[in-house]
Amino acid sequence: MLLTDLAVDPADFEARTGWALKPEGACKAEVCVPLPPAARTATGQLDVSVVAQRLGMPIARDAGHGLWALGPETSVSGRVLTTAQAPDLELPAADGTPFRLSNLRGQKVMLVAWASW
Repeated sequence: MLLTDLAVDPADFEARTGWALKPEGACKAEVCVPLPPAARTATGQLDVSVVAQRLGMPIARDAGHGLWALGPETSVSGRVLTTAQAPDLELPAADGTPFRLSNLRGQKVMLVAWASW
């Protein structure tokens, strides 16, 4: 989740992360994590830094572009990934024909990603 400010609308936070703010705390499916009063600003916005700390969501800041990136929750499950299944990606092969990751089903696959930024 990319942010430009750490105070966001609770509905936006839910739409992007799946965590809904309820009286009992931040809830996702049957799991609810109690939140301190500081989780809400005076204007009713959600203080992402407080919620992220309670849910174990890492936050990274790109000061040059004025962006914040919020990672997945880890304190609830103890894991960053909830599954080891990759989505069925489709990318062009070296000859330009489409190639689907599902073509390798049943084989061990290592995906390597690189970006210049």
